Amino acid sequence: MDLFSLFVFLLSCRIQAVGAQMKVSPQTLTVLRGEEARFTCSTSNNHWTVMVWLLDGTAVLTISKTIGVLPSVNPNVTAEEVSLGRSWVFILKNIERHNQGLVTCDLMGIDRTTASLFVQEKGSVEVFGDDKLVFKGQSVQFECQAAGWYPQPTLQWRVYDKKVSQGEYNISSEESGKSLFTVTSNLSVTAAKSTSVDCLASVSALATPLKSTVHLRVVAEVVQEEDDCTVPLAVTASLSALLLLLLLCICTVLWYRQRRQAKTSPQEARRFGQSVSGRGSVAEETGGKVNLGYSSEGPTGP
Repeated sequence: MDLFSLFVFLLSCRIQAVGAQMKVSPQTLTVLRGEEARFTCSTSNNHWTVMVWLLDGTAVLTISKTIGVLPSVNPNVTAEEVSLGRSWVFILKNIERHNQGLVTCDLMGIDRTTASLFVQEKGSVEVFGDDKLVFKGQSVQFECQAAGWYPQPTLQWRVYDKKVSQGEYNISSEESGKSLFTVTSNLSVTAAKSTSVDCLASVSALATPLKSTVHLRVVAEVVQEEDDCTVPLAVTASLSALLLLLLLCICTVLWYRQRRQAKTSPQEARRFGQSVSGRGSVAEETGGKVNLGYSSEGPTGP
């Protein structure tokens, strides 16, 4: 091996050794717009004096080993020391879509290493229409729209507490001028029993999918399920109504009879009073001796 080849070999080994002493983690980070991104730059080389953080090649923050974080014109960037000058955490707050790109940690005069930052955007999701009341076996249509997402979101239906196979619904997508995506899907469900119908939309940075829910209520199921208490309740209610109607009829009849008796009683009392009065007059005229067999009428025969 000649002298020049040996020099190149030693230089490459030196570069690899220095590079191995420096690391940025994570190598890839995906966050939602408005959230916070953190990258850690670690080195075992104690000879560095200045660390510079760059976003897509533009310096945004400078750290002095002796002074610490130097003032920055960008209020959304800062850093924290985590290991006695060997590790610094670069913090980018209130992330916007234009922050997406390469994040570089540069140890001035020693080496630099780069990671990737991806920024996603969370939109909204909605199942159109209100809750639906149908008969068992009836086909029902549902429509869901996920609007204002980046990148294009994953849309999923869930019925009867199970995810619906992607082959059972259609999906259409369109992109707006702000590179935001709107996804629309239609689903047909054959009503078997009452259930919730969920539409879920998500991107990789979202820990839990956004969900919109409507309810499907099946009418026929209440007369078929043996363990459903709706039937006994309905029968009980019907019998109660029948008994109440019968009781009302009885009360009406009794009231009517009592009223008729009340009208008849004064007339009988008057007749009885007149009869007693007549007998009293006869008794006075006869000195109290009244012949009950006497009749004022003349003889009826010859």
